[in-house]
Amino acid sequence: MKLLCLVAVVGSLLVPPAQANKSSEDIRCKCTCPPYRNVSGHIYNQNVSQKDCNCLHVVEPMPVPGHDVEAYCLLCECKYEERSTTTIKVIIVIYLSVVGALLLYMAFLMLVDPLIRKPDAYTERLHNEEENEDTRSAAASASFGPRANTVLERVEGAQQRWKLQVQEQRKTVFDRHKMLS
Repeated sequence: MKLLCLVAVVGSLLVPPAQANKSSEDIRCKCTCPPYRNVSGHIYNQNVSQKDCNCLHVVEPMPVPGHDVEAYCLLCECKYEERSTTTIKVIIVIYLSVVGALLLYMAFLMLVDPLIRKPDAYTERLHNEEENEDTRSAAASASFGPRANTVLERVEGAQQRWKLQVQEQRKTVFDRHKMLS
């Protein structure tokens, strides 16, 4: 029901009113006159109907004497302009409402974000496992020494490298939130 009322109100504001109801801001006749003899160029605006949008009705006071009026008016270019200030106002209100809603949402997220991002138990456990594996791998490498001649030692070395790669992938995915390519 509220949505229907809102649509009706916005629809009535966007429908252009009749010519008689238009305010003086919505319609105008704009005449642009170039320089003529000793008269500089000028732009004239006046609120007149579309049929009266010509130099004789808009250009007041006439800058040239009576016998030069026709020649001066032939140089002037007059345009009838019409706009709906009501539509412009409605669009501005809608735009400001959307921007305001987005600002409120941003403020809400900034307030709620610290509450949402609590430390995850799973990632804490992974960090603890990584620390334990780091200490174990350091102790294992110290006990084996520089020999890597047998097949078993080479397999253990490959296993250690694999574990380090897995640890690096965990750090990358869970800490930096990036996938390795």
